[in-house]
Amino acid sequence: MADKWTEKEFDAEIEEEALELAEGGEPEMFEHFRLNVDVGQTPIRIDKYMAEHMEDTSRHRVQLAIREGYVHVGDKLVKANYIVRPGDVIRFIMPYRRRGMEILPQDIPLDITYEDDDVLVVNKAAGMVVHPGHGHFEGTLVNALAYHLGISQGPDAEDERMGILVHRIDKDTSGLLLVAKNDEAQLKLARQFYVHSIERCYNAIVWGNIKEDEGTIDANIGRDPNDRLRFRTYDDPQKGKHAVTHYRVLERFGYVTLVECRLETGRTHQIRVHMASIGHPLFADERYGGMEIRKGTIYAKYRQFIRNCFEICPRQALHARTLGFVHPATGKTMRFESPLPEDMTRLLERWRKYCANMPDENETE
Repeated sequence: MADKWTEKEFDAEIEEEALELAEGGEPEMFEHFRLNVDVGQTPIRIDKYMAEHMEDTSRHRVQLAIREGYVHVGDKLVKANYIVRPGDVIRFIMPYRRRGMEILPQDIPLDITYEDDDVLVVNKAAGMVVHPGHGHFEGTLVNALAYHLGISQGPDAEDERMGILVHRIDKDTSGLLLVAKNDEAQLKLARQFYVHSIERCYNAIVWGNIKEDEGTIDANIGRDPNDRLRFRTYDDPQKGKHAVTHYRVLERFGYVTLVECRLETGRTHQIRVHMASIGHPLFADERYGGMEIRKGTIYAKYRQFIRNCFEICPRQALHARTLGFVHPATGKTMRFESPLPEDMTRLLERWRKYCANMPDENETE
């Protein structure tokens, strides 16, 4: 997203986020707002005006947002001492904060990779929902964080602190997630996602033997009009949202490939959609065609082998392995690694063993 927005672009962002929230999709990591200043408004500092016109948001949080470059009047960035004038149109984004529902603290074990006063890095297991809502009000990562941090957040909570996830990964994706433990950390970290300076590296097992050793997929991503639970790529630059994934082959197994994917942007289902778009859907990714035999031999023994593989790893074979960022308080560059989980490790072992005894190439497809 550019640092300047037209009114049309801004309205489109608001409409798309509302749709994703209503239909159970993963929203972007920012809420988009617009305030139209009344004709009779007396001159007032913009930070005070915004705090008075936004629910559940303190003036301090507004000032942090302005300081990090999230607030525009028209198409221009402004400072906290800007004087609001009648007719001004204030457009701004705020890192997403789920409010209006009780967050039930639950004693759910967390695999914590790192923690200090400002940030927490957690290694999420596959199958764990990240946020409450849409049929998942308990047993989520946020419920576990509420317990760990000793905080309960409800619609009338005076304490706005919460373990704030700076980004999200899908329920059935495993790996590293970044949590901000206070507002200042959240806004600073969210800014790094906003300008694409966060390092995010995933390991994925995909169907097929990718020809190139490395490559880049630059294709807009938007909802599939034929299935609103899916996303797809668009050649039309006016459709979808800009998305870029860089991939590199790590290991080849003939019929599947282990790849490293580095995200330049962070769209919903980005790696899953991008890899499927070039004919290499993620192994066992049911939503994007990976839960069927895409490559291999015609023989029953091979089909049974694949069925066994699906049982070992019955979810998309995707793991958020590397996370790098600049610490919001110290300015130090931090980088964390998460080893592949057991299901993907076992899956790779099976494929290595199969390749060591692979049948004659004439038997393939």
